[in-house]
Amino acid sequence: MTNEQILQKYNTPVPRYTSYPPANSFETFSNEAYIKEVEASNDAPNNHLSFYIHVPFCRHLCHYCGCNSLPMAKDETVEAYFQALHQELDILLPYLNKSRKISQIHYGGGSPSSIPLHYIKALNEHLLSAFDTIDRPEIAIECHPGYLSQEDWTFLTDCGFTRYSLGIQDFNDKVLETVNRRPSLLPVETILDILRGSGARVNLDFIYGLPGQSADSFEQTIERAISLHPDRLVTFSYAHVPWLYKSQLILERAGLPHNDEKVQMFARVSRLLTHSGYCHIGMDHFVLPDDDLQKALETHQLHRNFQGYCPRRITAQVYALGVSGISQLDGAYAQNTKNVRQYITQLSAHQLCIERGYALNARQRVAREVIESLMCNNRISWNDLSQRLHLAPEEVKVAMHYDENRLQEMAHDGLIVFDSQHIAMTSVGSPFVRNVAAALDPMMVNTDKRFSKPV
Repeated sequence: MTNEQILQKYNTPVPRYTSYPPANSFETFSNEAYIKEVEASNDAPNNHLSFYIHVPFCRHLCHYCGCNSLPMAKDETVEAYFQALHQELDILLPYLNKSRKISQIHYGGGSPSSIPLHYIKALNEHLLSAFDTIDRPEIAIECHPGYLSQEDWTFLTDCGFTRYSLGIQDFNDKVLETVNRRPSLLPVETILDILRGSGARVNLDFIYGLPGQSADSFEQTIERAISLHPDRLVTFSYAHVPWLYKSQLILERAGLPHNDEKVQMFARVSRLLTHSGYCHIGMDHFVLPDDDLQKALETHQLHRNFQGYCPRRITAQVYALGVSGISQLDGAYAQNTKNVRQYITQLSAHQLCIERGYALNARQRVAREVIESLMCNNRISWNDLSQRLHLAPEEVKVAMHYDENRLQEMAHDGLIVFDSQHIAMTSVGSPFVRNVAAALDPMMVNTDKRFSKPV
């Protein structure tokens, strides 16, 4: 099949598989059920500690945003919110084994860097005083460079972070203006010098598929990014889901690029990045050859959670703090309320505020491992999964929607190669790894859920 034919056939809505089952499968879940899963997580196979902290506030809301983001609150609300974060952590601490170690801390949003930065430093100190860390933990924060001064960046380097993700999105100011995104306040070169001076690693994040972008213009943006030599460069595909986020309708009126143009954006920058020495990881990451993610991919030890890709070395049970945060534990997911006022009120009364979640059954735990293996490592080895799950290879397949005719069709179309022992994505099929995962997913049979397109 030609690339055009593959796009027409497979560019259909499928889950993003940042979790399994996807978050739109979550149902009512209680505080008590969450605490039970927290206690059980002490004995999970991968029982390092990962903390995700959600800071929902932004100084300006970008029209494309699909995150739980809110306009900047009053000073007293921000202070009360961070008091609630500390209180939530204090509620959890008695249920966590103190011999466990932190492998990962991640601040997301919203824009975590939009609030007074002393709140960030104090919360990091609280976390790191409660537990030891593994060797070389990843302590990361997502930063909007549109508002941070040189003094702000210098302050952040004293907060213990080992990685910074800068949300550049595009170097074209006209594109940023259309999507209501502020460009970087300082030259990005200056920011990188400050952060690298602290020994930290830096990601530059971009989005393709926005109004005003073309294959030519996005290639120019990535050429500039390459000249800055970031440790990781991420090219997120804009997910257009206006039925969930009404502000995205503004982008429809501005005019979204045609699918063919969007495919060309990714294809051209992918070639450019690989020719420049970057290695392609998963759906959207490009890393330098000595990066931990590339080493993990080479040994089939790449993992993924809501915070992104990580090597299995730092794989952990994820405990989320803050509104909308999703804890990812061995046996369940649990999500906090999205309402800031409710969150602050309940935590000030020393009550958790779990709103929904999902307890996985035995078959779903198997499916999670299979789909994660494919999504992260672009391959499935039924024998490797058999050993990890302590099941016969055929038992692993039975837990999936294993349809050999469907796999044959995908192989004929050039997306995969497979036999009785393996499934592997081809370079042509790699952008459609979500489609292959969905074909194996028993929960996708007769589903009525709505998803975004892979491209």
